[in-house]
Amino acid sequence: MTETVAKPAYSRILLKLSGEVLMGDDAFGINRDTIDRMVDEIIAVSALGVELAIVIGGGNIFRGVAGGAAGMDRATADYMGMLATVMNSLALAEAISRKNVPARVMSAISIDQVAEPYVRPKALQYLEEGKVVVFAAGTGNPFFTTDTAAALRGAEIGAQVVLKATKVDGVYSADPMKDPTATRYSRISFDEAMVKNLGIMDATAFALCRDQKLPIKVFSIIKPGALQRVVLGEDEGTLVYA
Repeated sequence: MTETVAKPAYSRILLKLSGEVLMGDDAFGINRDTIDRMVDEIIAVSALGVELAIVIGGGNIFRGVAGGAAGMDRATADYMGMLATVMNSLALAEAISRKNVPARVMSAISIDQVAEPYVRPKALQYLEEGKVVVFAAGTGNPFFTTDTAAALRGAEIGAQVVLKATKVDGVYSADPMKDPTATRYSRISFDEAMVKNLGIMDATAFALCRDQKLPIKVFSIIKPGALQRVVLGEDEGTLVYA
């Protein structure tokens, strides 16, 4: 008897990881066990034939120097944050490559000795070849978050969905840590999320996804197997749709 293999709901996705999810239980930096577990989930999704690009934040690295950055010019601090995302991207790509899945880091700022410059046609070529592409350094501009970079890169590469991986398993009617009666939305429209001021992404990223009709799926990367369940179209997390 032939076993039925589940088909992915998406063929090309943009995964947005916050830097904080790499810390595990550490105060800052990268927890090796945590990154290895995430890499296993990423590889499992790639093995389904899904073309996968990733944008990762730098909060876990920048947190270690946050005290020294107090009072610093915003643009300078943002450029430091971009460098932190490059460090995270290199660590993630190296961990993926160690498990025999090709990964490429493409940076929005010029840092040629460390990462390739971001070039859209090249990124599309890598995705079509089955490589995991990690977009580093945000948009390359200060005053824009990595959420905005995820929305921008997702639109540029023609991703079918932006997967926002967090420590919370979806979007709730209230803070579930403070309100035990808070309920998780399975689906919610962009307009309803705006009216309820749910703060799913920063305003620029959210508006870009809304304008491009690019859905956002919010889920917990901490839950084992959650990424694969999202990609397979199961009821995991919250879908924000146009």
